[in-house]
Amino acid sequence: MKEPFALDQFVIHHITDSNQWHLPFLGVLQLPGFLTIQKLMVLIGAALMLIVFCGLYRKNDRVPKGLTNFLEGIILHIRNDLVIEFIGEEDGRRLVPFFCTLFFFILFLNFLGLIPIFPTTPTANVFMTGALAFLILVFLTAGGIAKHGLLKYFTMFAPAGVPKFILIFIMPLEIISTIVIKPGALMIRLFANMFAGHIIILSILGLLIVFGWLAALPAILGALFASLLEIIVATLQAYIFTFLSIVFIGQIYRPQH
Repeated sequence: MKEPFALDQFVIHHITDSNQWHLPFLGVLQLPGFLTIQKLMVLIGAALMLIVFCGLYRKNDRVPKGLTNFLEGIILHIRNDLVIEFIGEEDGRRLVPFFCTLFFFILFLNFLGLIPIFPTTPTANVFMTGALAFLILVFLTAGGIAKHGLLKYFTMFAPAGVPKFILIFIMPLEIISTIVIKPGALMIRLFANMFAGHIIILSILGLLIVFGWLAALPAILGALFASLLEIIVATLQAYIFTFLSIVFIGQIYRPQH
């Protein structure tokens, strides 16, 4: 039996992740115990990527047009202006598929969170952004060691020309910056921006709880305006996460640059 729609519960549910999906005016949909809303959204985002790039994207078209032309413009920008520019031709071309997947995956999840039937977005969950940042950490450590070797990898944290007694303090800071601060900044930046955007929208909708349906029009208009801004934020945060990841990895793969 469906529960009646409760606005306050609907708003509170936007900042939690559970297997109870509160649908506006439709009641509560109980998901299987192993599946939460954010996990479902990750699966939906992955499925949408497969549909877009395996079904709608026409790779073999001699003259790309429509959606294919739009997507190729983004992919070429990521490949030529970001990955190859900061990481180099050889390593960059091998990493282009990873960074393109990273960008579109974050973008799709961010956009899913803007659809009213979904209470939140997985990228507003610090565990999700932490998992993405961990992938970058793998490239910063394991990838750097595989490319340069263990000894040379650690010597990169010793700036040339610095006195040895100062290196005692500099090297630990450089190592901590690479393996802790940089992935941590990626994790917190994406999480904080996406979480804050949803909190702003929900705060505006919360006027309905405080003032009742008399505040319906200004609350809905305010939430609509904030949602339009969130479209820009969602795109920008996917780009920034990808861009900073490329820059950080490029600093390890091409330390001379």
